[in-house]
Amino acid sequence: MALLEVRGVGVRFGGLAALTDVGLTVEAGTVVGLIGPNGAGKTTLFNVISGLQQPNSGRVLFDDRDVSQLSAHQRARLGLARTFQRLETFASLSARDNILVAAEIRKRWAKDRQADPPREAEEIIDLVGIRSVADTPVDSLPTGLARLVELGRALAVRPRLVLLDEPSSGLDETESEDLGRLLVRLAGTGVAVLLVEHDVELVMQVCERIFVLDFGKLLASGTPGEIQGNAAVQAAYLGVGEEAGEEIGVLS
Repeated sequence: MALLEVRGVGVRFGGLAALTDVGLTVEAGTVVGLIGPNGAGKTTLFNVISGLQQPNSGRVLFDDRDVSQLSAHQRARLGLARTFQRLETFASLSARDNILVAAEIRKRWAKDRQADPPREAEEIIDLVGIRSVADTPVDSLPTGLARLVELGRALAVRPRLVLLDEPSSGLDETESEDLGRLLVRLAGTGVAVLLVEHDVELVMQVCERIFVLDFGKLLASGTPGEIQGNAAVQAAYLGVGEEAGEEIGVLS
Protein backbone atom coordinates (compact mmCIF):
# COMPACT_ATOMS: atom_id res chain seq x y z
CA MET A 1 0.00 0.00 0.00
CA ALA A 2 1.36 3.44 -0.94
CA LEU A 3 1.96 5.93 1.87
CA LEU A 4 0.83 8.75 -0.43
CA GLU A 5 -1.63 8.38 -3.27
CA VAL A 6 -2.83 11.25 -5.47
CA ARG A 7 -5.87 10.32 -7.54
CA GLY A 8 -7.16 12.30 -10.52
CA VAL A 9 -6.26 15.73 -9.15
CA GLY A 10 -7.35 18.75 -11.16
CA VAL A 11 -6.80 22.43 -10.34
CA ARG A 12 -8.15 25.41 -12.26
CA PHE A 13 -7.33 29.07 -11.77
CA GLY A 14 -10.13 30.84 -13.58
CA GLY A 15 -10.04 29.51 -17.13
CA LEU A 16 -6.53 28.06 -16.75
CA ALA A 17 -6.09 24.36 -16.03
CA ALA A 18 -3.00 24.15 -13.80
CA LEU A 19 -3.40 20.40 -13.23
CA THR A 20 -5.53 17.88 -15.12
CA ASP A 21 -6.26 14.36 -13.85
CA VAL A 22 -2.87 13.95 -12.16
CA GLY A 23 -2.05 10.85 -10.17
CA LEU A 24 1.05 9.56 -8.42
CA THR A 25 2.08 7.28 -5.56
CA VAL A 26 4.93 7.33 -3.06
CA GLU A 27 5.89 4.29 -1.00
CA ALA A 28 7.34 4.52 2.50
CA GLY A 29 11.14 4.43 2.54
CA THR A 30 11.59 5.60 -1.04
CA VAL A 31 12.77 8.75 -2.83
CA VAL A 32 10.43 9.70 -5.68
CA GLY A 33 11.09 12.48 -8.18
CA LEU A 34 8.60 14.94 -9.67
CA ILE A 35 10.14 16.77 -12.62
CA GLY A 36 9.00 18.87 -15.55
CA PRO A 37 9.63 22.18 -17.30
CA ASN A 38 8.93 25.50 -15.60
CA GLY A 39 5.20 26.05 -15.25
CA ALA A 40 4.38 22.35 -15.50
CA GLY A 41 2.37 22.42 -12.25
CA LYS A 42 4.85 20.83 -9.82
CA THR A 43 4.53 23.37 -7.01
CA THR A 44 0.75 23.49 -7.46
CA LEU A 45 0.67 19.72 -6.95
CA PHE A 46 2.83 20.10 -3.83
CA ASN A 47 0.34 22.69 -2.55
CA VAL A 48 -2.52 20.26 -3.12
CA ILE A 49 -0.72 17.41 -1.35
CA SER A 50 0.26 19.55 1.63
CA GLY A 51 -3.18 21.18 2.00
CA LEU A 52 -2.37 24.71 0.87
CA GLN A 53 -4.47 24.41 -2.30
CA GLN A 54 -7.87 22.76 -2.60
CA PRO A 55 -8.22 20.84 -5.88
CA ASN A 56 -11.26 21.21 -8.11
CA SER A 57 -11.32 17.45 -8.55
CA GLY A 58 -9.56 14.36 -7.29
CA ARG A 59 -8.37 13.13 -3.91
CA VAL A 60 -5.25 12.90 -1.78
CA LEU A 61 -4.80 9.80 0.38
CA PHE A 62 -2.19 9.54 3.12
CA ASP A 63 -1.68 6.11 4.66
CA ASP A 64 -4.94 5.02 3.01
CA ARG A 65 -6.86 7.90 4.62
CA ASP A 66 -8.56 10.53 2.51
CA VAL A 67 -7.01 13.81 3.69
CA SER A 68 -8.42 15.96 0.87
CA GLN A 69 -10.48 18.09 3.27
CA LEU A 70 -7.88 18.39 6.01
CA SER A 71 -5.93 21.60 6.58
CA ALA A 72 -2.18 21.87 6.14
CA HIS A 73 -1.77 21.82 9.94
CA GLN A 74 -3.84 18.65 10.27
CA ARG A 75 -1.81 16.94 7.54
CA ALA A 76 1.42 17.99 9.22
CA ARG A 77 0.29 16.31 12.43
CA LEU A 78 -0.27 13.10 10.48
CA GLY A 79 3.38 13.18 9.42
CA LEU A 80 3.54 15.26 6.23
CA ALA A 81 6.21 17.98 6.07
CA ARG A 82 7.50 20.16 3.25
CA THR A 83 9.99 22.78 2.15
CA PHE A 84 9.29 25.58 -0.30
CA GLN A 85 10.72 26.81 -3.59
CA ARG A 86 10.93 30.25 -1.99
CA LEU A 87 12.67 29.89 1.35
CA GLU A 88 10.35 29.85 4.35
CA THR A 89 12.49 30.15 7.47
CA PHE A 90 12.55 32.21 10.65
CA ALA A 91 15.14 34.50 9.12
CA SER A 92 16.23 36.37 12.27
CA LEU A 93 16.72 33.17 14.27
CA SER A 94 19.83 31.04 14.17
CA ALA A 95 19.95 27.81 12.21
CA ARG A 96 19.79 25.90 15.51
CA ASP A 97 16.78 27.83 16.80
CA ASN A 98 14.88 27.30 13.54
CA ILE A 99 15.15 23.55 14.07
CA LEU A 100 14.59 23.75 17.84
CA VAL A 101 11.34 25.72 17.42
CA ALA A 102 9.94 23.01 15.15
CA ALA A 103 10.97 20.27 17.57
CA GLU A 104 9.35 22.13 20.48
CA ILE A 105 6.13 22.65 18.54
CA ARG A 106 6.03 18.97 17.61
CA LYS A 107 6.51 17.96 21.26
CA ARG A 108 3.54 20.12 22.31
CA TRP A 109 1.02 18.93 19.77
CA ALA A 110 2.15 15.30 19.94
CA LYS A 111 2.06 15.42 23.78
CA ASP A 112 5.27 13.40 23.65
CA ARG A 113 6.81 13.45 27.12
CA GLN A 114 9.81 11.44 25.92
CA ALA A 115 10.75 14.03 23.30
CA ASP A 116 13.95 15.99 23.92
CA PRO A 117 13.89 18.95 21.48
CA PRO A 118 17.41 20.29 22.25
CA ARG A 119 18.98 16.87 21.72
CA GLU A 120 16.91 16.27 18.58
CA ALA A 121 17.93 19.66 17.18
CA GLU A 122 21.61 18.85 17.68
CA GLU A 123 21.20 15.47 15.95
CA ILE A 124 19.47 17.10 12.99
CA ILE A 125 22.15 19.80 12.76
CA ASP A 126 24.72 17.05 12.28
CA LEU A 127 22.47 15.04 9.99
CA VAL A 128 21.99 17.88 7.48
CA GLY A 129 25.58 19.11 7.85
CA ILE A 130 25.18 22.63 9.23
CA ARG A 131 27.18 22.36 12.48
CA SER A 132 29.59 25.11 11.36
CA VAL A 133 26.74 27.64 10.95
CA ALA A 134 24.42 26.42 13.71
CA ASP A 135 24.61 29.73 15.61
CA THR A 136 24.37 31.97 12.54
CA PRO A 137 21.11 33.84 11.80
CA VAL A 138 19.51 32.29 8.75
CA ASP A 139 19.22 35.62 6.95
CA SER A 140 23.04 35.78 6.97
CA LEU A 141 23.46 32.38 5.32
CA PRO A 142 23.93 31.64 1.62
CA THR A 143 20.80 30.25 -0.03
CA GLY A 144 22.14 26.70 -0.20
CA LEU A 145 22.81 26.51 3.54
CA ALA A 146 19.50 28.18 4.35
CA ARG A 147 17.78 25.43 2.37
CA LEU A 148 19.49 22.84 4.54
CA VAL A 149 18.17 24.68 7.61
CA GLU A 150 14.68 24.51 6.12
CA LEU A 151 15.13 20.78 5.52
CA GLY A 152 16.31 20.32 9.09
CA ARG A 153 13.28 22.16 10.40
CA ALA A 154 11.01 19.89 8.35
CA LEU A 155 12.74 16.82 9.80
CA ALA A 156 12.27 18.12 13.34
CA VAL A 157 8.55 17.29 13.19
CA ARG A 158 9.48 13.63 12.57
CA PRO A 159 7.67 13.35 9.22
CA ARG A 160 6.68 10.13 7.55
CA LEU A 161 6.69 11.95 4.20
CA VAL A 162 8.66 15.06 3.31
CA LEU A 163 8.01 17.11 0.18
CA LEU A 164 11.14 18.92 -1.00
CA ASP A 165 10.74 21.77 -3.49
CA GLU A 166 14.07 22.53 -5.22
CA PRO A 167 16.29 21.58 -2.23
CA SER A 168 19.54 21.70 -4.23
CA SER A 169 19.01 25.27 -5.42
CA GLY A 170 22.05 27.29 -4.30
CA LEU A 171 24.17 24.22 -3.57
CA ASP A 172 27.42 23.54 -5.38
CA GLU A 173 28.18 20.16 -6.95
CA THR A 174 29.74 18.66 -3.82
CA GLU A 175 26.90 19.92 -1.62
CA SER A 176 24.33 18.49 -4.06
CA GLU A 177 26.05 15.11 -3.87
CA ASP A 178 25.95 15.29 -0.07
CA LEU A 179 22.24 16.13 -0.26
CA GLY A 180 21.63 13.13 -2.47
CA ARG A 181 23.33 10.83 0.04
CA LEU A 182 21.27 12.38 2.84
CA LEU A 183 18.01 11.73 1.00
CA VAL A 184 18.97 8.09 0.46
CA ARG A 185 19.80 7.77 4.18
CA LEU A 186 16.44 9.27 5.12
CA ALA A 187 14.66 6.78 2.90
CA GLY A 188 16.65 4.03 4.61
CA THR A 189 15.04 5.02 7.92
CA GLY A 190 11.56 4.58 6.44
CA VAL A 191 10.86 8.23 5.60
CA ALA A 192 9.31 8.81 2.17
CA VAL A 193 10.68 11.69 0.08
CA LEU A 194 8.89 13.37 -2.84
CA LEU A 195 11.39 15.59 -4.62
CA VAL A 196 10.78 18.45 -7.05
CA GLU A 197 14.15 19.25 -8.54
CA HIS A 198 15.62 20.84 -11.68
CA ASP A 199 18.94 19.08 -11.13
CA VAL A 200 17.95 16.10 -13.25
CA GLU A 201 21.24 14.33 -12.62
CA LEU A 202 20.54 14.38 -8.88
CA VAL A 203 17.02 13.07 -9.49
CA MET A 204 18.31 10.22 -11.64
CA GLN A 205 20.86 9.24 -9.01
CA VAL A 206 18.63 9.14 -5.93
CA CYS A 207 15.07 8.42 -7.07
CA GLU A 208 13.57 4.96 -7.40
CA ARG A 209 10.66 6.27 -9.44
CA ILE A 210 10.08 9.51 -11.33
CA PHE A 211 6.89 11.26 -12.43
CA VAL A 212 7.05 13.87 -15.19
CA LEU A 213 4.56 16.74 -15.50
CA ASP A 214 4.10 18.86 -18.60
CA PHE A 215 1.43 21.57 -18.99
CA GLY A 216 -0.30 20.26 -15.88
CA LYS A 217 -0.65 16.70 -17.12
CA LEU A 218 1.26 13.55 -16.27
CA LEU A 219 3.53 12.97 -19.25
CA ALA A 220 5.40 9.89 -18.05
CA SER A 221 6.31 7.83 -15.00
CA GLY A 222 8.80 5.08 -14.42
CA THR A 223 12.27 4.18 -13.22
CA PRO A 224 15.18 6.52 -13.95
CA GLY A 225 16.20 4.27 -16.83
CA GLU A 226 12.73 4.38 -18.35
CA ILE A 227 12.55 8.16 -18.01
CA GLN A 228 16.02 8.60 -19.50
CA GLY A 229 14.93 6.77 -22.63
CA ASN A 230 11.56 8.48 -22.99
CA ALA A 231 11.47 10.60 -26.17
CA ALA A 232 8.42 12.54 -24.98
CA VAL A 233 10.28 13.65 -21.85
CA GLN A 234 13.24 14.85 -23.89
CA ALA A 235 10.93 16.76 -26.19
CA ALA A 236 9.14 18.39 -23.25
CA TYR A 237 12.40 19.69 -21.82
CA LEU A 238 14.32 20.81 -24.88
CA GLY A 239 12.46 20.03 -28.07
CA VAL A 240 12.98 17.11 -30.40
CA GLY A 241 16.18 16.27 -32.17
CA GLU A 242 19.82 15.33 -31.81
CA GLU A 243 20.77 18.67 -30.29
CA ALA A 244 18.23 18.20 -27.51
CA GLY A 245 19.61 14.78 -26.73
CA GLU A 246 23.13 16.14 -26.45
CA GLU A 247 22.11 19.06 -24.23
CA ILE A 248 20.03 17.07 -21.79
CA GLY A 249 22.95 14.76 -21.05
CA VAL A 250 21.63 12.30 -18.50
CA LEU A 251 18.32 12.01 -20.34
CA SER A 252 19.93 11.14 -23.67
